[in-house]
Amino acid sequence: MVPLLTAEQLIAEGLDESEAVSLAHRIAELAEAKGPAEAWQLMVDELIEPSHPFALHQLLFDTVMAGWDQRQGPPPAWWPKPSATGATHIAALMEELAIGEVQDLHRWSVTHREAFWERMIGRLAIQFDRPPHAVLDLAAGPEHPRWLVSARLNIVDSCFQSAPTAPAIVYQSETGDRGQLTTAELESLTNRVAQGLASLGLQPGDGVAICMPMTAPSVAIYLGLIRAGCVVVSIADSFAPEEIAKRLQIADAKAIFTQDVMVRAGKTHPLYARVKEAQAPQAIVLPAAGELSETLRSRDLAWVDFLGASDRFTSLQCDPEDLTNILFSSGTTGDPKAIPWTQLTPIKCAADGHLHHDIHPGDVIAWPTNIGWMMGPWLIYAALINGATIALFDGAPTGRPFGRFVEQAAVTMLGVVPSLVRAWKETGCMAGLDWTAIRAFSSTGECSSPDEMLYLMSLAGYRPIIEYCGGTEIGGGYLCGTVVQSASPATFTTPAFGLDIAIVDDQGQPASDGEVFVIGPSIGLSAELLNRDHHEVYFEDTPTGPQGELLRRHGDQIERLPGGYYRAHGRVDDTMNLGGIKTSSAEIERVLGLVAGVRETAAIAVALPGGGISRLVIFVVPEAGVEPEPAALQRELQKRLKTDLNPQFRIHDLQLVDSLPRTASNKVMRRQLRAAYRSGRWRTPG
Repeated sequence: MVPLLTAEQLIAEGLDESEAVSLAHRIAELAEAKGPAEAWQLMVDELIEPSHPFALHQLLFDTVMAGWDQRQGPPPAWWPKPSATGATHIAALMEELAIGEVQDLHRWSVTHREAFWERMIGRLAIQFDRPPHAVLDLAAGPEHPRWLVSARLNIVDSCFQSAPTAPAIVYQSETGDRGQLTTAELESLTNRVAQGLASLGLQPGDGVAICMPMTAPSVAIYLGLIRAGCVVVSIADSFAPEEIAKRLQIADAKAIFTQDVMVRAGKTHPLYARVKEAQAPQAIVLPAAGELSETLRSRDLAWVDFLGASDRFTSLQCDPEDLTNILFSSGTTGDPKAIPWTQLTPIKCAADGHLHHDIHPGDVIAWPTNIGWMMGPWLIYAALINGATIALFDGAPTGRPFGRFVEQAAVTMLGVVPSLVRAWKETGCMAGLDWTAIRAFSSTGECSSPDEMLYLMSLAGYRPIIEYCGGTEIGGGYLCGTVVQSASPATFTTPAFGLDIAIVDDQGQPASDGEVFVIGPSIGLSAELLNRDHHEVYFEDTPTGPQGELLRRHGDQIERLPGGYYRAHGRVDDTMNLGGIKTSSAEIERVLGLVAGVRETAAIAVALPGGGISRLVIFVVPEAGVEPEPAALQRELQKRLKTDLNPQFRIHDLQLVDSLPRTASNKVMRRQLRAAYRSGRWRTPG
């Protein structure tokens, strides 16, 4: 039975009196619903609108789900409807295999890995110059699999299978410039890039960097480099000169594509100037708008002078293990890991897009991202190989112009990082927009908050969120959601198809909450690092799986919940030992983030000079317009820790900051905070 709500309660959440009375009456009519699931679905279908204040959505959800049986797992906010799930790729694959449940499909995909990937290659219509004579060869063991044995291909050929007139990219800048490239136009530009590379004397296998925003030209540059057999060196456009230089050196880049400036939230930021300061090799420089605003070095070229005249180019056919892309880990201390992608990795991107995100021909996919982060290349492959359109917004995604672009482009799948959703929720900038074309969201990059993910779902009249946890060295996800399973905010529902996971405790024993390890082999998993020992990083001293499997280290803490759900708790290397009690930074931050006036927090453990127990230090970013008194705020946070987490945890120090340092993929760099605190940069006297 649905608990009743009074008109007064609804008025308190922002409704006017007449609407509150009407809504309270309708809620009373639903009081005889069979249970929370049916009641919530009726409310979504008949009562609440995206235009209603989110506080009302939250109140209704919490009220309805107060009766939810937690033994079924955390309460979902979306259930798949049979009328829609029948048209999904997962349903089609299950029908082909005569499999009735998603869990059984996953089990089949990992017990028949060769058959699974052979079927996915067929479903994705991957193009080969010479087909493989075997999909998988495990003669050297699961740590050293050989995929698509003896095949020859260029993965870019699989990106242009849509009709020539179909839109491949729709784009808009925050200044209002809009346009699109058809499949034929994108391929033509891709070929002109490949021609230009040849005219510069660049050879197959040469590393060429891209350090520029995610725009239509940058997509063509990315594809043109790989079509010509070069290796993309991915560098985020936010990096300082020294970080750009470090990545160029690691990858031995022979040239770099960049842009003169970037415009974000109305402000102009130099980019080419940073590339020059990094002493980069020959640069090909694109204008942000119109003509170049910078004077080029003598050896550098303007974009218009670089492009080849011919729009025809024959792809260089490659071995499946030939490199296509060098990406980098966060690199919060020392040199970042240089992780190569091969001709195989895009198949993993496209497969995750096909099954977990259910991307179909004609879909429009938006994900604010960058070539420097794995989600940039992922977006290119997941969209184009599946025949969808990429929607690119050149500007800050934190404001309403981005939301209008999502509306006008009729985006069907929108990807986010949780901190972006937090910004939308705090400012209310997306209120009143029509996002009903969206069929699904996806979220990655950091741990999600259930309240913020419920808010995101509410913006589109409640659509599922595909939580997507993985990494650059996986080529996609290892833990995901699907559009055929119920969606509980901030949770996952299945390991990724084609690979498996094991969760173990500190003693290497199976656990419901602990460090997650990947069980391969799988297309997409890295086989080498350019500047590290791959075996040492991922396999050395790892425990054995429950069936004796070789486990691959990844470094995340995952909790298995009732009902088949999972929840992420951040990185294992962010786990702290406070007075003999282990907890994660993410867990402390979740609790402290509930305190009024706090926008976000970062928790670190710092050992005092000479050793001893670690002390807990909290960095706090206050909400806009809030100026807390540090001592009072620390008392309030301490009280929250005591009541909501563990009374033995003591905050040693609190630091108020304007923002938290983040990686290009938006992860909080706690190691940087720890190093700065130890150096005395933020430490308070005594």
